[in-house]
Amino acid sequence: MLPVISDWLDANLDRAIGWRRELHASPELSMQETKTTATVVRILTEAGLSPRVLPKGTGVVCDLGPTDKPRIGLRADLDGLPVPEQTGLPFASRNEGVSHSCGHDAHSAILLGVGTLLAEIDRGAGLPFGVRLLFQAAEEVMPGGALDAIDAGVADGLSRIFALHCEPHIQVGSVGLRAGPLTSAADRVEVHLHGPGGHSSRPHLTNDLVYAMGAIVTGVAGVLSRRVDPRSGTVVTWGAVHAGNAPNAIPQEGRMRGTVRTGDRDTWQLLEPLVRSVIGEIAAPLGVACDITYFRGVPPVVNDADSVALMRRSVEALGPGADVDTPQSAGGEDFAWYLERVPGAMARLGVWSGTGPMCDLHQPNFDIDERAIGIGIAVMAGVALGV
Repeated sequence: MLPVISDWLDANLDRAIGWRRELHASPELSMQETKTTATVVRILTEAGLSPRVLPKGTGVVCDLGPTDKPRIGLRADLDGLPVPEQTGLPFASRNEGVSHSCGHDAHSAILLGVGTLLAEIDRGAGLPFGVRLLFQAAEEVMPGGALDAIDAGVADGLSRIFALHCEPHIQVGSVGLRAGPLTSAADRVEVHLHGPGGHSSRPHLTNDLVYAMGAIVTGVAGVLSRRVDPRSGTVVTWGAVHAGNAPNAIPQEGRMRGTVRTGDRDTWQLLEPLVRSVIGEIAAPLGVACDITYFRGVPPVVNDADSVALMRRSVEALGPGADVDTPQSAGGEDFAWYLERVPGAMARLGVWSGTGPMCDLHQPNFDIDERAIGIGIAVMAGVALGV
């Protein structure tokens, strides 16, 4: 680790952890991150920088460093999740039903630390590259706030872009790196089914809508397993299935909502018409009509090999064992949209303390070992300084 980074952390890590706790206590849902945006603007302004709020009123962009050299982007996300917090922390969420159970408070605190550190260096010896700090809104909804940020021009002029994401399956002090696909494409599908309904004792005289729903739940995944290359990691999961109230009545309508994920970008391009066709073909012989709404989500995050090498150099500067492999995840991440336009990479930041359970992302009791804040600052600052 460069002395300028370690010295800054010695003097300021507690302050960065305080920023994380401030953000953690006040999570806001996607596209509602107005107070979070104001907090980011305040801290960057106090550091002598000139942040700009993005056009929709949430999200922040801030440039620093030379304008006549390549500019790299460093991205964090701002939004919380509609998940009640159950950590019992003294700085737990004060907003009922909303929490930072995906670690975006840590991502933002890390980038605030990086911005403050780089601002000090820029006022002194100067930065070797231009840097753009991007605090993005609405990562947790599809197709993601990254598209709004891109429309606002945040990717324009960037040579590369980098990000970190909390990883509770990696111990603090280590960072997971992977060239190529890191996440999966993620879409959403909703099915509204209609039938005449009837008495449960006479299913042969009507069209059994609930039976059709069960056939869709089990059948779509089975058919896709024979229609899609199994190496693509394509997965269909139904998270909400609702129909009827009475045990002795076949309902007239039902609704299903689920996700469709694949690790392969080419397969992602084929899935919408295929899923629509399969659902219709399963429902048709059962006499049940269905309206299908398919929401295109995000492509896979595909890390550029050269960008991963730059991150690896910064991670290795932390010391032996800091650089670890990480598998491709079935989760979706809208950082992928930036990588459709600019080469870059996302790394997995270890946040597990090494003792006790590994509480997964999006769980009500998710928390991080706050030593990860300093690790994240060192990695991202190291990338910006060309370590």
